[in-house]
Amino acid sequence: MERRDRSIKALEELKRIDSLESYEKADALVLWYEEHIGQNSVEDFDLELEDLKQMEELFFKSINFLKNQKTQARDDLSETRKMKKFLNN
Repeated sequence: MERRDRSIKALEELKRIDSLESYEKADALVLWYEEHIGQNSVEDFDLELEDLKQMEELFFKSINFLKNQKTQARDDLSETRKMKKFLNN
């Protein structure tokens, strides 16, 4: 039962994280991964079929979000560097 409870908790946390804004969401996803998957396997989740489908959807949505966030963060960093270079001149 403990494994099931941990799995449900992980799913609920992932649902909550999905509603956050971009940088908060990215940070929360990294922490969620480290806590629930980093030392374990996805196969360790003990969820009903509908919950597994929901988790699968959230996984793929989160992966796509992180890909887009990486691009956005790179662009933001580039703009910051340009602004810093401009201000130093």
